[in-house]
Amino acid sequence: MKTLISLATCAALLSVSGAALASKDLAQKNACLSCHAVDKKIVGPAFKDVAKKYASDKGAHDKLVAKVKAGGKGVWGDVPMPPNPQVKKEDLDKIIDWVMAQK
Repeated sequence: MKTLISLATCAALLSVSGAALASKDLAQKNACLSCHAVDKKIVGPAFKDVAKKYASDKGAHDKLVAKVKAGGKGVWGDVPMPPNPQVKKEDLDKIIDWVMAQK
């Protein structure tokens, strides 16, 4: 029984890790990582800082999807984020979920 639980736990962790890698790959593919990094400010804020800022906001996912699609300015400084209408909604949902999971 313990072996079965251990195997199930390992499988779940590998599945989560695979999903996280796929989401990071989507962020790379859509040029998010050109201006953002997980743990440091580049042109835009670090994804960890975004996750922290919106952690208690129940509507954060939809706000961030809209922000990425339309672009914006002023929340993180004077450098505007260009609009990204080309990012598919299903990809953007995965990317935003991944960003919000950064700790």
